[in-house]
Amino acid sequence: MNNERLQLIQPTEILRQEFLAFRAEFPPNEEVPGLGSMNTGNFDVDVRNALNHAKGIGLRDGWVPAHTFWLVRNERTILGVLNLRHSLTSFLELEGGHIGYSVRPSERGKGYATRMLAMALDEARRLGMKRVLITCDQRNIASARVIQKNGARLENEVASHLPGREVTQRYWIEL
Repeated sequence: MNNERLQLIQPTEILRQEFLAFRAEFPPNEEVPGLGSMNTGNFDVDVRNALNHAKGIGLRDGWVPAHTFWLVRNERTILGVLNLRHSLTSFLELEGGHIGYSVRPSERGKGYATRMLAMALDEARRLGMKRVLITCDQRNIASARVIQKNGARLENEVASHLPGREVTQRYWIEL
């Protein structure tokens, strides 16, 4: 990461082929990150929706405004996807939190998730947020370390209602 230029950018049609390559790396049993809360399968529509959702436009009932960001290296390689939700619903308070993220499988273990989360915390500060909730599966030790490296405090663990997850860890970061 020494000579790399890392940026959090909002989705753009310019990186269509790169985003498709990014998504193709995920194994069939792993959730593939998308372009925000509503994925239609049409890249241009999904990009437009992601940009609108950051402004609170076109949200489903019960959904909150959220920015979708891509972590991009040297303006051309998508390393990760991150969603920054502006507020919490009762479900997000228990299971989803303010921030969700995923790193490209071929780029994991290189510190990108830690850096991406730190950059997202800067974005949360710009939005005027005072603290953020981040959750992870209790078995996802790597994600818990990323969250902890960014100054999080574990509040508690709760039984999960998500498929494939038994216990959700709930962490808070004061901004």
